[in-house]
Amino acid sequence: MKNLVIYIHGKGGNAEEAKHYQPLFAGSDVVGFDYQAKNPWEAKCEFPNFYDRHSNGYDAVILVANSIGAYFAMSSLAEKNISQALLISPIVNMEKLITDMMMWSNITEDELQSKKEITTEFGETLSWEYLCYVREHPIKWHIPTCILYGEKDNMTSKETISGFADSIGATLTVMEDGEHWFHTEEQMKVLDDWIISSVR
Repeated sequence: MKNLVIYIHGKGGNAEEAKHYQPLFAGSDVVGFDYQAKNPWEAKCEFPNFYDRHSNGYDAVILVANSIGAYFAMSSLAEKNISQALLISPIVNMEKLITDMMMWSNITEDELQSKKEITTEFGETLSWEYLCYVREHPIKWHIPTCILYGEKDNMTSKETISGFADSIGATLTVMEDGEHWFHTEEQMKVLDDWIISSVR
């Protein structure tokens, strides 16, 4: 069996992070994806092209994706031949995240619709086009999936991640005191152990 692992980083990350995962997938080729997409409709063009370019000649493809990268992957790769997906702190309900950010910033839907884009105090630019798109294109994901979630994730509530995991039949692992960004020594140990135990 010749296996390929595609690693997709989160916001502010890069393809170099894939090197961390190489030792966890002994005997597989691991490739990182430095995507340019800033929204799901751009990902819909870019992600399948990357998959097609790299997956030729492999018996199985495993997806490892982080945060917004996981959301873009689920939005664009659902029809691809992926044997398993390992999602780290995935954004699974973008509509809820956008409306939560609107609420944090006291922005109404009418305001966003009339201004089209509003930059929040915490640095995120909210877009009416983005909100409409995610409402019209809900995630449809049927690939066998394992999810790692930090209990203190500030982007996605435990209720949201649990509901999503149930809806797609995913295995959900929750790290107590874990955050959205897995980066401390303890968190990375949990992440590595989770990957080793999750791979089929």
